[in-house]
Amino acid sequence: MSMIFFACVVRVRDGLPLSASTDFHLNQDFLECRKRLKALSSLLARYPSRGTAKGRNLSIHFLSSGDIACMAICSSSYSTIMAFCFLEELRWEFAASYNTRSINSASRPYAFIEFDNTIQKVKHHFNSSRGSRAKGSWERVEEELRLQPPVQLQLEATELLNGLSNGGHAGGHVEVVPTYRMQPVTPLGILSLVLNIMCGALNLIRGVHLAEYSFQEDHEGIGNVVAFFLPFLACVFQCYLYLFYSSARKVKTFVLLFCVCSCNIYLYGLRNLWQISFHIGVASLSSYQILTRQLLEKQPDCGV
Repeated sequence: MSMIFFACVVRVRDGLPLSASTDFHLNQDFLECRKRLKALSSLLARYPSRGTAKGRNLSIHFLSSGDIACMAICSSSYSTIMAFCFLEELRWEFAASYNTRSINSASRPYAFIEFDNTIQKVKHHFNSSRGSRAKGSWERVEEELRLQPPVQLQLEATELLNGLSNGGHAGGHVEVVPTYRMQPVTPLGILSLVLNIMCGALNLIRGVHLAEYSFQEDHEGIGNVVAFFLPFLACVFQCYLYLFYSSARKVKTFVLLFCVCSCNIYLYGLRNLWQISFHIGVASLSSYQILTRQLLEKQPDCGV
């Protein structure tokens, strides 16, 4: 029968199980598949964000995102598309229930075992649903998997238990970049982008003019040239961070803000206090917009 038999949530960096469904199946195939899943969970950091380990009767599917990964054991006849819909739903439910700090501080297996109730509910929902109810979303997910196919593994491969655990690789894989949807751009965000582009252009123009003079006559002015070009690059990256999702956004944002502030203070003399305040103010506004523009709370529903 086509269905999801088991699901769990693990921490990507070390494979620590955070929660799992409490189903108990005693047949040998399932117990062996559980062993393979446990071995694979400790290797997820080496794989792309989506993967499937196919077996004769059972298959393992996994979906990694940030600090966590959701894994499922399904019958081999169960739809791969529906399996990843299930894992995506599970991932969002877990992310809505627990923050990054609690996930990283977990020190014992199954620290969030109470999440089992949610796993059971979502699993039952997908096992009892009919594919005809997911036609639109089915096509969307199918297209995503066609463009970014999950890495394919063999469930029976001994590498999962031996070779990879010793540092080997099952083969070369191209990293699959997960698709993130950000909150809509706000009018204030557009203003920050325009001001950032203007500041970047001013830094670039001043830097180019100063570079022409410094290379010809004043070689001691190279530091000032660098102090103009670094804020220019910082403005470009601030625009990128606002428009597109990136890991460690908070750290990158503060590094860029510090770069703009320190370089403008260094340029005191070539810029007056009003100019310095303007550039630092724009950088601060852009940093605030980056930090407040978050991912959407949930991806489009898979339609089941």
